[in-house]
Amino acid sequence: MVKEVDAAKPTNPSQVAMIGLGIMGSAMSSNLIKAGFTVIGFDIDPAARAAHKAAGGRVAASAQAAARQAGIVITSLPSAKALAATAKELAAGVARGTIVVETSTLPIEDKDAARSALAAAGVILLDCPLSGTGAQARKKDLLLYASGDEAAYARCQAVFDGFCSGHFHVGEFGNGSKLKFIANLLVAIHNVAAGEAFALALKAGIDPALMYKVIAGGAGGSRMFSVRGPMMVEADYSEATMKVEVWQKDMKIIGDFVSSLGVAAPLFAASAPIYNAAMSAGLAKADTAAVCAVLESMSGIDRKPRKKRSTRARSAT
Repeated sequence: MVKEVDAAKPTNPSQVAMIGLGIMGSAMSSNLIKAGFTVIGFDIDPAARAAHKAAGGRVAASAQAAARQAGIVITSLPSAKALAATAKELAAGVARGTIVVETSTLPIEDKDAARSALAAAGVILLDCPLSGTGAQARKKDLLLYASGDEAAYARCQAVFDGFCSGHFHVGEFGNGSKLKFIANLLVAIHNVAAGEAFALALKAGIDPALMYKVIAGGAGGSRMFSVRGPMMVEADYSEATMKVEVWQKDMKIIGDFVSSLGVAAPLFAASAPIYNAAMSAGLAKADTAAVCAVLESMSGIDRKPRKKRSTRARSAT
């Protein structure tokens, strides 16, 4: 068992390593750079590294090389396999006492395995999933659920303030992921519910922009309605903040978590086939708001994207 971090021992947060520069990682990095941090980034995709450099970040040749330059490392990774490989690489060559902030949505057992691998090298892993879309991440509108070593969390707070609107320490390692699964269960349902409402409005002859305007702030609105409603108004899902194909991973993780606890989740179960239909319809790379297009098709509605986005819709994204 690795010794807990001494909360009284300051970690200089001016340099942060970011491993994974995709939709979320690049947004976090951008906000940290704007907040005055030096962000040393790494991604296996050369285009992602180039974009990070163009945004004012520094680029490292490997995850280990990035982590060696910072006491706090943030990981935003697409799969459990990527996390395992990254943990192995970091355990082999970073300083003891380094803190790794793991923000991905992955099964808890995979994060536990990574934590054990890093602990053997004196590196502390925090389970810190994020609540929010890529669009919200760009606007620094994220919540972070930190779980694990509380002293290590305390040392990371200045960094968290650089890319989050709020962050919480929620207890023992794994609690952060449990809360993220709960949040994403609601996201899955609310997103489909929003698409269903738009399909109903269209079929009833109500202009989608008008429907969005009058519903969003009322009792029928939700955060997903507000965030993804503008895409549904425009019928344009090309600027993905969460791709349907990536969301499939989250749906499986949530489903397995729900099943493992024997919890009845009929609404979540009913939403899953709609996302599957989006995949079958060739919308894998589209934003998950594209479930609206699926529901419209199921309702006999054939709507094309608007040629020009409305000011209202642009300002709401």
